[in-house]
Amino acid sequence: MTSLLRRIHFPHPMVLLLCGVLIAALLTWVLPPGSYERRIDPESSREIVVAGTYHHVEASPVGIAAAFLAVPLGIVRGADVIVVILFVGGAYVLLDRTGALARLIAALLGRTRRPRSVVVVVSSVFAILGAMVNTHEEIIALMPVLVVLSRGLGFGAITALGMSVGAAVVGSAFGPTNPFAAGIAQQFADVPALTGFGLRLILTAVATLVWIVWILSQVKRDDVRPEVTASVEGSATWRDGVLVALVMLPFVPYIAGVLRYDWGFNELSALFLVAAYAVGITAGFGIRRTTVEYIKGMETMLAAALFVGIARAISVVLTDGRIIDTIVYGLASPLEDVPRSVAAGLMVPMHAVLHVVVPSNSGHAALIMPIMAPLADLLGFPRDVAVLAYQSGGPIMDMIIPTNGALLAMLLAAGVPYGRWLRFAIPGALCVSLLGLIAMTLAG
Repeated sequence: MTSLLRRIHFPHPMVLLLCGVLIAALLTWVLPPGSYERRIDPESSREIVVAGTYHHVEASPVGIAAAFLAVPLGIVRGADVIVVILFVGGAYVLLDRTGALARLIAALLGRTRRPRSVVVVVSSVFAILGAMVNTHEEIIALMPVLVVLSRGLGFGAITALGMSVGAAVVGSAFGPTNPFAAGIAQQFADVPALTGFGLRLILTAVATLVWIVWILSQVKRDDVRPEVTASVEGSATWRDGVLVALVMLPFVPYIAGVLRYDWGFNELSALFLVAAYAVGITAGFGIRRTTVEYIKGMETMLAAALFVGIARAISVVLTDGRIIDTIVYGLASPLEDVPRSVAAGLMVPMHAVLHVVVPSNSGHAALIMPIMAPLADLLGFPRDVAVLAYQSGGPIMDMIIPTNGALLAMLLAAGVPYGRWLRFAIPGALCVSLLGLIAMTLAG
């Protein structure tokens, strides 16, 4: 199965999303237009669909010209999300280019007599980074250092991958402040930011603990032990710790602002703009070099930002073509006769399959949540449960799917065959997803 998946060549994600826009336009000519009545929920002040009110409406098919016009319209309507991806992602790439993370990780190698404790510490750090800023592609550059660290501890390359990319994916999937997963999913589901913060925080901690236990249970079976060397410029200093703290600091006022002042993504972007310059100046880059490196960091996030805008264009086409409610009706009808907890659980494998084709967390959320949110209304469970279904089935797949180019690059850098990694990662990922299902039950 894994060899078959690796032989399949999917088009570039942007091509897939553009094809999605054209397919959405085609569907407006094929599917019957329809609409649900909507009402304002007195508790959340949010507009929700009313079950049992679906009815046919006048057709409004979308032509080719309108379909392509929907792409810039989708980018404009998702502007606040796109900006936060650029500003937050650029700040983290800037931090990576200071070398602070590589030096801090390398410093652990010669300062411990308890190798399993290092696995716990490194895994926790990457889980926190994933939960806060969706750390993923940046790990590629750190992989040689991580393999050297793992070999020095007496373990192998799979352990290095598990305590880095594996832990980061777990943190990214459930982290309540991750603007690229939970944040965007809640945005497109029209759920207030940080809804269910406490539950997600506990879920992130428990999921990280479960993943760490899984890593430690497998270290003796880690038979992939390549001879890898890595060069790290300089030794870790107190300034490296300060740099990491600076890039995490914006989340403190952001969380307070969301809870007290109804802050959103624009405020988060502004905070990270300040944090990026603080990182650059503290690292000794100066204003000019900080600006240049920050912009270069944003350039690396441009594709992810565009994916969100193009995914939003699909929603624009379906809405303008008056068939988005028809799709919701088609999805809801087969689930009406099953218990709502089962219906919610069925969303998880749906997201898992979709993530193979759309491996961008933000693009995935922007694409599907406008449909899943009203579906949750119809099935009688909170929209935040639909967000948890996305988190449990979508982002967690980043450690498994062959369409994730960053994962394949990390496996190559660590010298780990894809099939061997799957034998390690799949059981642990299933355990973590099961925790997500439990959280969905509690939230519902």
